[in-house]
Amino acid sequence: MPFTSLVARLPFPSAAVQRAVGIAAVLAQALIGVTGSIVRVTGSGLGCPTWPQCVAGSLVPVNHPGIHALNQWIEFSNRMLTGVVIAVAAIAVLTAWRVQIDHPSRKRLVKLAWTMPGGVVLQAVVGGMTVLAKLEWWTVAIHFLATTPLVWLAVLLLRAFREGDEPARPLVPAAGRGILVALAVVMWLVLAAGTTVTGAGPHSGDLNTHRLALPVETLAQVHGGLLVLYMLLLAVFGLQLLRVGAPKGLWQRYTAVWVVALAQGGLGSLQYALGVPEAMVSFHVLGAMTVIIATATLWTGSRDRGPVVSLTAAPKEPALATA
Repeated sequence: MPFTSLVARLPFPSAAVQRAVGIAAVLAQALIGVTGSIVRVTGSGLGCPTWPQCVAGSLVPVNHPGIHALNQWIEFSNRMLTGVVIAVAAIAVLTAWRVQIDHPSRKRLVKLAWTMPGGVVLQAVVGGMTVLAKLEWWTVAIHFLATTPLVWLAVLLLRAFREGDEPARPLVPAAGRGILVALAVVMWLVLAAGTTVTGAGPHSGDLNTHRLALPVETLAQVHGGLLVLYMLLLAVFGLQLLRVGAPKGLWQRYTAVWVVALAQGGLGSLQYALGVPEAMVSFHVLGAMTVIIATATLWTGSRDRGPVVSLTAAPKEPALATA
């Protein structure tokens, strides 16, 4: 393929570059969710009331009756950040592709890399639908939740740069793997319940947006209850690690999950007690992204795919001697 030959001309990415690209993918996917919360709490969700244009007839903010310039620029900046996320996703694909050219067995790495630009395009479409729907609470919830698997996949991509492609060898027993699956499922239920609290809460993104007509107190209790269930599953998973004598690296990942989960629970409780101040909403979203990253890191650390073979370029074949 012509494009493959162009990619092959790129320098082979060093181990440090591969790691940096993986980290950039994780940060980009997580931060776009955080900046989206800033748009919401500042009431800037309809600062650019059309899509893909900002206002009718212009891709960039212009003076518009009834829309404050600051709100326009906050929303427009969030849209522009999507361009940065796309750039990072493209670099991830090129990096993985260049690695595979020298190491053809690295097909899984390339597949994971392609989820980054694919997911960003899907997110852009969902974001456009959210704007066109005038920020109906359920569209905002879908927009946020669509980001969460991309953060998870970015963590898997980061790990793939640093591991082999052998069949996954579990480091925990079958019961532990089942608990880990349940932990991931409950984590997403916690996130989904959090979007309902937001949907009924005071930060709609725009004053004229319809809200979820359910008691915030009840929704917050459901959200908190699911977090407690998440922690109970996490505790049971720890018993499984004790049972098998898990390696130090897996215990470190497990401890990190506890730290971020407890911090997120404490932050959510404080946020609720203080009446949901704007700044704390964005910190809570940042905490949610951190929980996803930590849980995904625990997931990847619970199995072994063998040593990585693609941190250096493949040896060049010696040129044939000429007569």
